[in-house]
Amino acid sequence: MSIDNNYASIIRNLYIRQGLTAKDIGAQLKLTVWQVYRVMKKIGLARRTHKQTQALLFSKKPLSYMLNSTLSAEEKILLRAGLFLYWGEGAKSKPYIVDFANSDVKMVRIFLATLRHIYKVQENRLRILLYCYANQNPDELVSYWSETLHIPRSQFTKPYIRRDYDVRKIHKMHHGLVHVRYNDKKLFMQIINDIDIISTTLITRWDGRVAKYTSL
Repeated sequence: MSIDNNYASIIRNLYIRQGLTAKDIGAQLKLTVWQVYRVMKKIGLARRTHKQTQALLFSKKPLSYMLNSTLSAEEKILLRAGLFLYWGEGAKSKPYIVDFANSDVKMVRIFLATLRHIYKVQENRLRILLYCYANQNPDELVSYWSETLHIPRSQFTKPYIRRDYDVRKIHKMHHGLVHVRYNDKKLFMQIINDIDIISTTLITRWDGRVAKYTSL
């Protein structure tokens, strides 16, 4: 009996139901990739497109965070605060990484707390980019944010120093502005999806209601 007949049903199952690549199937069955492709062609099993392959690999990529599914009342407040902060001040387009930018220390700390306590991200993957004016001391600002956010200086990328600025605005960012970044498309999609869920819930509950005012 030929290889084709022996492995037809097995390859179909591994490729379609288990989502393995031809390379993985070959390694498991001790066949070459081309032998796997030959069987697939014979039984009319179409090869995935590059886009489908990338989507499959992405779906199998392990998470770098661990979503806390059982939240206390205080944690739910933190989650909502963090999501709405990101909705207003976070990146929402390519390259699809989590990127929250702000100069307000409290806002940055709240969003970072959301990443740490709700999404339980890996600390060593956090990156901070400082944005400041040329009349400020970037080294001192990095030290300030490193201490405030409890993130080592080694996780700060090279600061962006703006030299063409309006002198009337130089006092608006006493500590500069920072980008809190976490390079994980799955976390980005999780946050965007969570924002959509919570915002849709609130709109459904409150939109269209007429507020009743009483005169004092």
